[in-house]
This record gives sequence, C-alpha cells and structure tokens, in this order.
Amino acid sequence: MRTVVLDTNVLLSNPSILFTYPDAEVIVPETVLGEIDKLKTSRVDPDLRFRGREVSRILFDFSETGSLVEGVDLPEGGRLRVLPLDPDVNLPEGLSTRNADDRILASAYQACASGCEDLTLVTNDLNMLLKAQTYGLKVERRDEGNASWAKRTTRWFQRYKTPLTILAIAIAVFAGVLALSIYTSQLADRDPASVGVPTEFRDQLSQNQRTLLDGLTVLESRPTELEAIKQVADAYYGMHSESGNAAYAQKGITYYRKYLEQEPDDTEVRTDMSVLYFYTGQTDQAIQGLSTVLQDEPEHLQANFNMGIFYWKGRTDYQAAARQFMTVIDLSKTSTDAHADMISEQALTNLQQIKGEAAAAGVTIEIDASYLPGGTI
Repeated sequence: MRTVVLDTNVLLSNPSILFTYPDAEVIVPETVLGEIDKLKTSRVDPDLRFRGREVSRILFDFSETGSLVEGVDLPEGGRLRVLPLDPDVNLPEGLSTRNADDRILASAYQACASGCEDLTLVTNDLNMLLKAQTYGLKVERRDEGNASWAKRTTRWFQRYKTPLTILAIAIAVFAGVLALSIYTSQLADRDPASVGVPTEFRDQLSQNQRTLLDGLTVLESRPTELEAIKQVADAYYGMHSESGNAAYAQKGITYYRKYLEQEPDDTEVRTDMSVLYFYTGQTDQAIQGLSTVLQDEPEHLQANFNMGIFYWKGRTDYQAAARQFMTVIDLSKTSTDAHADMISEQALTNLQQIKGEAAAAGVTIEIDASYLPGGTI
C-alpha cells in the first residue's frame, strides 16, 4: 500500500481529499492539525476558517472509530493516520524543525525512514514542493480549488446529509424560540431581565444562536444599546462563517452599520463588516471600508491581509494583492498580534499562488525576491 502525506494547504483547499485515496495510507502530520486548530478560531479568512472546522469535524468523527495515531479505516478504502513528529528522528542536513513547513517535511521523511517505500507528499506550496524534491521525496500537486461549484456542493451535501438535517431542525427550533422570546418579552412590559428562556430550548441552539437570541432580546427593549447591537452583528458574523449563508452576512452588515453610526472609529468592527461585504459580493464596499481602516491604522495586520484577499479574489488585481501580502509579511515581524506568525505564513502561501496564477494568465507582476523565490515574473 502506498503512503500519501497531506500538507495543510491541500486540506484547506478541499477537506474531502481525505477520502480520495482508497488505495493508500493517508497521513496527516500532527503539525498540520496544529496549524488548522489555530486557523479555525481566528479571523484570518472566514472561508478558510470554515474549511478548517470542516477538517476538524471529519477527523473527530474518525477518532470515534479508533485511534487516529494507530490508524483507522476509511469508508471508501485505505487508512487514515495522524503522525506525531519523533524528535529523535535523524533528519538530513538543512532540514530542521524550526518552522511548520520543515516539520511537515520532517514528518514525511520520518515516514519514509519507518519503511514507507512508496510515499508521496501532496502540497500546493511551491517552496515546499521544491524543498521536498531536494530531499528526494516524491511530490504531487493536488489543487481542487477550481472544481465546479455544482460538483463540490453535491459532494458536500451527500457527505453531510445527516448533520444538515440536524442543523435544519436546530434552525427551526431557534425560530420558534426567537418568536417565543419576543412574545414573552412584550408580555413582560419589554423587560428582558424578567423573561427566562427554558434551558432545554437554549440547549438546542449553537453558541452563536444563543448570543443572537440574547442580543435581540435586549434590543427589543433597548434598541439603541451599543453593545447589544455589536453582539447581534458578531453573532450573525459567526453564523455566516459556520454556514456560508449570505443572508446572515447581510444581517451582520446591517447591525455593524448601526454600530458604526455611533462608533465610527472602531476599526475592528469596520474590518469585520468589510469581510461580510466581500462575502456578499460587494467588493467595492469591502475595499472602501478597509481603506478607511488603513488610513487611520496603516499597520493594522488583519486589514492589510484582508485587503490582499479582496484585490486577489474580488478584482483579480495580482499586483495590488501581492503588494498587500508583502506588507503583511513585513508588519508581522514586529506585530504583537497573537496570530502574526500564522497570518504571515498564509500571506507567503498566497504570494506563491498569486505568482502561479499571474503566470498562467500571462500577467507580469513584480514580487521582491526577498519574499519569494523567483522575484520578478
């Protein structure tokens, strides 16, 4: 049986890749799990964060069937195994464990050393691909990010039919709870503190749904309360991240705008609202919002990163996007943001992908050689 080692970017591009090697032992390095765990709780990119949670859900389901470290059988054939990095493994010269990429390569090298003769590292990272080849590792590029929307959507619904049914029931329960809450709050002279929602009902809701319910209950009696407005907006933001439902994003925008009418200088809220604009197809408004943030805080790490995404995915402006991601890499060197290293690594990965896309499209862009091998293209 051949062995396949999956890089982080491949899993985030398509979490279902775990099921596409029925003839192989699929290895997920423990370092990859760490990167995904950081990503799924940050606000780097809602789409990436959603896919990070999807990978975690799939692996959690498999963990209930056996030990992931020892390996579990996959439904379509093959096996899945999480590989912790052995600190005592002898690595070739030039390969260390100082950064995530090297740790993933070290895991692949460790698997080879343990007797996996036919091993392939699957990655979309140009730097990792080149470095792996220098150590004699077989490398495969597997980018399914361009698969048809219909194909990806059909496959997703087939695999998650049961969870989606549960979600639909939860949403129906939530709607009933919300109607009950509004009605009872009116009976209680619009005083939310005097109305209690039964615990059994609340337990059926997700954390974001409970937060939304609490915020809307407050706004029923105090419609201008600033913190409640932000609470509702953040809840809609989280619900959109979980489901991808554009209606939640639009609701979030509405409440963020209400908040900014009273607090126009809140750059964090304006940054989050810009993300929701982008995911509802309103790229111009998204860029305009971040331009306002960067005028006030030109070193705002997340705003610079998001601006790169907007230029890249919203306008296909490769040069402007590359410029933003180079700025992010520079800022992360001195940033106190807890996620600065992860954001910097993602910015570098994006630069590599932009370089490849621009070349394929016949577009010439300039990337400083200190950021990316190849420099000007």
